[in-house]
Amino acid sequence: MNKILRIALILVCLTSLSSSFAFGRTSKKAPDEDVIILDVTKNEGFPETPGKSKKSHSGLMEKIKNYDAKDVENDTVNDNVDVEFSIFDNLIDKDKTSDHPFKIEEESLFGRIYNKKLERTSIPSYLLQDELTFQYKKGPIDKVQFYGAFQGNFNGLFAGSDYDTTYDLNIFEAGVAGDFKDKNTDFKLQFNFKPVEGQNFFQGFITDAYIMNTAIPHHKIIVGNSRNQVGVDGGASSYTLPFAARSQIARNFGNTRALGVRVVGNYSLMDYSLALNSSDRFFHEFFAGPEFTGWVNFKPLGKTDGRYGNLVLGTGLNAGHRDENYTVGGAYIGYSYKKFAANAEYAIADGYNGRNFSTNKATGFYTTVSYRLTQKLHVLARFDQFDPNRDISDDLRREYTAGLNYFIKGQALRLILNYVFCDNENAEDSHRIILGTQILL
Repeated sequence: MNKILRIALILVCLTSLSSSFAFGRTSKKAPDEDVIILDVTKNEGFPETPGKSKKSHSGLMEKIKNYDAKDVENDTVNDNVDVEFSIFDNLIDKDKTSDHPFKIEEESLFGRIYNKKLERTSIPSYLLQDELTFQYKKGPIDKVQFYGAFQGNFNGLFAGSDYDTTYDLNIFEAGVAGDFKDKNTDFKLQFNFKPVEGQNFFQGFITDAYIMNTAIPHHKIIVGNSRNQVGVDGGASSYTLPFAARSQIARNFGNTRALGVRVVGNYSLMDYSLALNSSDRFFHEFFAGPEFTGWVNFKPLGKTDGRYGNLVLGTGLNAGHRDENYTVGGAYIGYSYKKFAANAEYAIADGYNGRNFSTNKATGFYTTVSYRLTQKLHVLARFDQFDPNRDISDDLRREYTAGLNYFIKGQALRLILNYVFCDNENAEDSHRIILGTQILL
């Protein structure tokens, strides 16, 4: 086990050093406020049957073996309500190791990683999933998977005659996900090792901490601290975002966790997420006030098996009280067909409770397009506009982003290249080039 961990750390260091230098311009905003993220995704986990199909691990290896070109062709994400729970669907039954298509018992660790055929990009995959999954014969826990995640970005910044280069630690996390022996209950505990400005270590340390029950067919009931589905981009898993940062509405309105009860439903023509939470963020208070977060996606082409592509129409509401009332509404459309995907999302707020609380009346919109030149190489572009206060004129912030993703091993080992032009009405325009690496162990 110590040998595996040492090798994992070496992989992280080598991957970080492989990131190249980048150039750009910046405004006076914080570095992570100058770029955006593409999320054109469709929840494409292993086929789900009513009930607890994910527990049928005896068929999991067969599904891996039968993974074919059609699955790769349809591997895009137009909605992400259920993507973050894919780690539970893919927990490996260690009793079936000898049937693994990659013959892991006959290869070195490097050989096993090199030969893994990780082509999915719509869900996270992990380089050491086999090695870090453990099954127990005794006790209440059936199996667990330990994992780690790292994403680091070199940034080149330009603003007028000013020039600066920074290195941002975007993701530095580790966690464990597991199943209980009752076959209907799972748990997840995830830790963040990245320092967060304005918070003590504990407030930013625990991210996911919840128990999930799947006894009701097509449903998941989550109790604890989990990702809050405020919009599509704001509620997306960090591990499947194709750009180096989220859209402006996601950075301001979403990208948070909340403590409460959440119900996720997933059907062929519709999925949804409904949550009652505390309006607290980052464990400042136990109960700062009540909050409701709901999001519904309609999938009109859900019964056509992808013959005409995948279309998603979504809408949602985030409302609550934290010192003062806040309300955020949004709408979304996403379409993908074979190698092409596009989406757009609009959000309007009368006060919002994101990573920071604000009483401003804000609004924003983004639209993205992407194309897979090959399964490993994707090109992306996005237009993103944000008005931080509708009561103030001439303060729009527009971002134009172009990017490349090279998926060496799916989302488990990925290179990211972004160019961002920031057009600010009340600040100096800026440019940035970002080169990032992501590794999921």
